[in-house]
Amino acid sequence: MSVKISDVKAFSKCWFHGIRAGDLLLTVNGKDIEDILDYDFYMSFLPVEMEFKLKNGKIVSFTVNSENTGLVFNTYLMDTQRHCKNKCVFCFIDQLPKGMRESLYFKDDDSRLSFLFGNYITLTNITEHEIDRIISMHISPINISVHTMNPELRVKMMNNRFAGEKLSIIKRLADAGIKINTQLVLCPGINDGEELKYSIEELAKLYPSVQSIACVPVGLTKFREGLFELKPYTKETAGQTIDIIESFTNDFNKKHGIRLCYPSDEFFLLAERPLPDEDYYDDYPQIDNGVGLWTSLRDEFISAVENTNVEAVNKKISIATGVAAYPLIKELSDMASEKFGTEISVYKIINNFFGESITVAGLLTGQDLLEQLKDKELGEKLLIPLVMTIDYTSHSTDKNKFLDDITLKEAEKYLNVPVIPTANNGEELLKNMLGVE
Repeated sequence: MSVKISDVKAFSKCWFHGIRAGDLLLTVNGKDIEDILDYDFYMSFLPVEMEFKLKNGKIVSFTVNSENTGLVFNTYLMDTQRHCKNKCVFCFIDQLPKGMRESLYFKDDDSRLSFLFGNYITLTNITEHEIDRIISMHISPINISVHTMNPELRVKMMNNRFAGEKLSIIKRLADAGIKINTQLVLCPGINDGEELKYSIEELAKLYPSVQSIACVPVGLTKFREGLFELKPYTKETAGQTIDIIESFTNDFNKKHGIRLCYPSDEFFLLAERPLPDEDYYDDYPQIDNGVGLWTSLRDEFISAVENTNVEAVNKKISIATGVAAYPLIKELSDMASEKFGTEISVYKIINNFFGESITVAGLLTGQDLLEQLKDKELGEKLLIPLVMTIDYTSHSTDKNKFLDDITLKEAEKYLNVPVIPTANNGEELLKNMLGVE
């Protein structure tokens, strides 16, 4: 194995030894390097011997005493991202219409991305070498898309004949003390009901290595022609699923002090039940999976309101959000208006692009936003959820855009108002509402 170096910082250790862009890093302390996980791990045992192959074919090696080698690599992975080999009956990417940005159709299933960025993996793409590396380096946590602990059902749901036997890897990792977060994408009549009870019970046997189980309802777009027939959750079936989960978690919580398994916020909204309070979520281990987002935002916002005493700069603004979050955003906006006097109009954006059954803000498109707001009174600025945009980390209108490639700049020009992406953070939401720092 070898890794191509994309750049070397001038006057660094490696630069002084003649290493330049295009040269290959072969080994660190005699160990092959295939990605940033290998590199960071072996570089932690300083001093280390580094071996390179120069562009002219010459092999050079030298000792370094610092992690600041000056080496720059193109990506964290240092090679090609791995494509998912499954054909899951519920796969959201298979439900995308044609003609969207090519990158949206890529299905990743890469164990390295699980550790680096929190991506979920199915384990059907993992090698024995990678399993051994995770265990030997004690890489934690690993996020795993389980869906069901029934091997035969997992094969059918994922359309991969190896999917069932790969479940044994979860126990291997757990026995080695690797921390694991899991998710179950639930499909009515397939892996919920008794199958859900079984999956939760089997995963719970691996506690405390298995730290959390998130239960998320399947998302169904209108572009499912020719795909496996699936039903959406109803108020009744969503309520039944919550009851199954809580019949387990109430007992588990009494024994261990945590619930371990959590329904996503969407289940409570579908069932038309109140969202639980903060104590329910045990420090929010699955908040990035939509578990506790509503409660966290509401609590943060109320705290920010109680601790803020400023005069609002904005006199009239607007907020756009998805159908699911609309009741909460309306509640918080009314709270801010009452205390600070800012007039806030909240608009519910219906997902016409993917279909009205998709209610989360993160899957709204620019075209739906513009079409439904074009004749609305938007005030001094428009707030939108940051997750509605491609780059969740960037608030910039220059770089960011929507799923359908409409840029924030284009949206601002069309609506004739500044568009402000706002994170799922109560303090930030209040500041943007009021226009204060």
